[in-house]
Amino acid sequence: MLNVGDIVEGKVTGLTAFGAFVKLASGEIGMVHISEVASSYVKDIKEHLKEGQDVKVKVLAINEAGKISLSIKQAEPKPVETREKREFKGEKNFEKRPAKPRRNSPPVWQGNRQEEKPQSFEDMMAKFKQTSDERQAGIKKPAESRRSGGGARRSGNNNKW
Repeated sequence: MLNVGDIVEGKVTGLTAFGAFVKLASGEIGMVHISEVASSYVKDIKEHLKEGQDVKVKVLAINEAGKISLSIKQAEPKPVETREKREFKGEKNFEKRPAKPRRNSPPVWQGNRQEEKPQSFEDMMAKFKQTSDERQAGIKKPAESRRSGGGARRSGNNNKW
């Protein structure tokens, strides 16, 4: 009897553009969707699997009709990132670093959240609108200064559109 989460052995019996059919040791046939074949992107399933190949699969789901959904990539242990791989990526300090503040973002409030009184929906919307208008004003000012200086040429009745 198969249960969701079991890891079992099987043999690839057929390949399609969307996945592979696997006959399990219990005699049942399940399907591995192409997205569950490998951890990397799989464009052509035939580059990863062949008919008759023995595979280890994890049972993802069994629906009411008895169809079995399988995964090869989830049956494999997750690779552990080694120090060498991290150094290759350019990461020198392995401790979690604090997030850098965003540019043009308002300062983060550092007080105790429990002391803050609950706000009504209207109050929250008003506060959101105010901060949104302030940010939009900061964005529009530089854009308007770039546009100025060409108004005299556009006046008159010489529009050709």
